[in-house]
Amino acid sequence: MKKFPLLFAMAFALILVLAACSGSSEDTSAEGDSNDDSANETEKEESVEIEFWTMQLKPTFTDYIEGVIADFEEENTNITVKWVDVPWGDMEKKILSAVASETAPDVANLNPQFASKLAELDALINMDEAVPEDKKGEYFEGIWKSNSFGGETFGIPWYLSSQVSMYNSDILEEAGLTGEDVPTKYADVVEFSKTIKEETGQYAFFPPIDGSHLLETMVTMGVELTNEDMTKAAFNTAEGKEAFQFFVDMYENELIPREVLTEGHGKAVDMYQAGQLAVLATGPQFLNTVQENAPDIYDATGVAPIITGETGLMNVAAMNLVVPKKTEHKDAAVQFSLFMTNAENQVEFDKIVPILPSIETALDDPYFNDLPEDPSPEDEARIISAEQLKDSEVLVPPMKNYTDLQKAMTDALQAAMLGEKSIDDALADAEQKWNAALQ
Repeated sequence: MKKFPLLFAMAFALILVLAACSGSSEDTSAEGDSNDDSANETEKEESVEIEFWTMQLKPTFTDYIEGVIADFEEENTNITVKWVDVPWGDMEKKILSAVASETAPDVANLNPQFASKLAELDALINMDEAVPEDKKGEYFEGIWKSNSFGGETFGIPWYLSSQVSMYNSDILEEAGLTGEDVPTKYADVVEFSKTIKEETGQYAFFPPIDGSHLLETMVTMGVELTNEDMTKAAFNTAEGKEAFQFFVDMYENELIPREVLTEGHGKAVDMYQAGQLAVLATGPQFLNTVQENAPDIYDATGVAPIITGETGLMNVAAMNLVVPKKTEHKDAAVQFSLFMTNAENQVEFDKIVPILPSIETALDDPYFNDLPEDPSPEDEARIISAEQLKDSEVLVPPMKNYTDLQKAMTDALQAAMLGEKSIDDALADAEQKWNAALQ
């Protein structure tokens, strides 16, 4: 159906060209040749190639990405898209180097923290200016705002992930519990953890304290990380002390593995797959990993809502598309970014991998609302995470020196958990480092 308007337009244009040619005289042939040369030159100028970088999507999503590119090129015959897939671990270094050497792609797939480093260098175009208001209004408002740094929006939201609690029903059954007993609030975590440990000898949770995980957890517990303009730390409060006390108590009472001090989410996934962890807080996409690596554990897996604090806040992880300022094809790059992230293409992507759309109306699709008769864990996770998305937001916005801030907080909590520092002293040390980094 999409082809008919294009074919009609091409036929109509051909008729006009033939009519113009038949009306030309030999006396004007030189002028006609000149006009043809000019037209050809203009056509060459209008035909552009844009380079699109993604993070480790090949080969799993090759067919999907190439299909979207083909659809875009069919609708925009003057634009060609060159797709380059970059390993996840190489992207940050590669994109920073490319921007510095003015060889950056026209469009890049980054998460907000990667992208904010480029925004801090004033290397990305402002999407508030580049994207029409009606198009901006299609995205979740909170998600759109999360791609902001210094008062400017540096990216267009692409796909999202809202964590769920995956649980091992065999371990819960051994402890005399069911999926309905899986906590949804931190206030219930301690008793649940004690029951699991006493009845089964296993751990209930592995709370990662590396990277952004700790900061996001603290926010759900009611901790304000910074002041409003993000120039000063604001977490050395009663709420901050309570959050640190939660982790210290869990560690001292041996309700969480010692490995939380040195290892991150990857270790939690490994322990869950080995049957050594009752509950795994993670994105639904990790269900595929469990199914592939530990089919017996997958068969025993159920899904529950994510744990949060009394705030009711839930985090959403966002991936976005950015356009470097040095691009020679800004309009084409933005046009492609909007096409890649439109509702139709996002829903198609979401049906391939357990992720969520950043376009609000896409959640109206029955795929995100109706369970099949015999639902799999992925089906349950999709419905739960889609429902959570309506009340979720990016809890930790891009900040200056973000890596340093993460490390300072993790170092402080580790010192408190090991008894090397009191909670008061640990928070004070982190506060001092945050103030220096933010200012």
